[in-house]
Amino acid sequence: MITLNQFPPAFNLPNASPFCMKLELYLRMAGLPYSNRYTLDLHRAPKGKFPWIADEETIVADSGLIIDYLKGKYGDPLDGTLNPLQRAQALVITRLFEDHLYWALLHDRWMAAPGWEKTRPAFFGSLPWPLRIIVPLIARRGVRAELQGHGMGRHTPEQIHALGVADIDALATLLGNQTYFLGEHPTSTDAVAAAFLANILMVPFETPIKSATAAHSNLSAYCQRMAQQYFPAG
Repeated sequence: MITLNQFPPAFNLPNASPFCMKLELYLRMAGLPYSNRYTLDLHRAPKGKFPWIADEETIVADSGLIIDYLKGKYGDPLDGTLNPLQRAQALVITRLFEDHLYWALLHDRWMAAPGWEKTRPAFFGSLPWPLRIIVPLIARRGVRAELQGHGMGRHTPEQIHALGVADIDALATLLGNQTYFLGEHPTSTDAVAAAFLANILMVPFETPIKSATAAHSNLSAYCQRMAQQYFPAG
């Protein structure tokens, strides 16, 4: 049995980390049995981040590397028939979500006041005093440093939002009228896309990027469709 180690659910999402939600969604889409281990303890995480899995005696970290491992061991029911062009498209879409848009979302959650007002209690409210006072300050300082190191944090909020909205507009164009991002059959790219879009549209605070996403009816419908298919209520 695969054990998925990840943050506890927050914001009424399966996980408020798009990377954790991506991996759990992939496991469901691929039909792989697993159990969840929810924790805030990063000390046991092999790379100091979530998610990571324990598959019997094998430990694997990083959502992308975990999916590669799962494909190698259990087969590739989602991506096995993709052609070279589709594989290239999948890589480009994944990189846009994970290596660019992610940083704009991180800014809105951790640096912008409306997002931080909701993020702090959602992520740290269960900690005992005084940790629930100290830990958020330390974590926020670390996120600020990561944003600066990446470069996104060196922009003004207006510039960050413009970059994020441009990403969303491009993604809406790529999806078009298709059921899934690479056509009429789900692929691992949809695990990425649905997790990130849910973490934009379904969080309890407003941002320009959320408004831009909601304005694209195809992205909103896609997000709802994926939620109903793989995380049905109840």
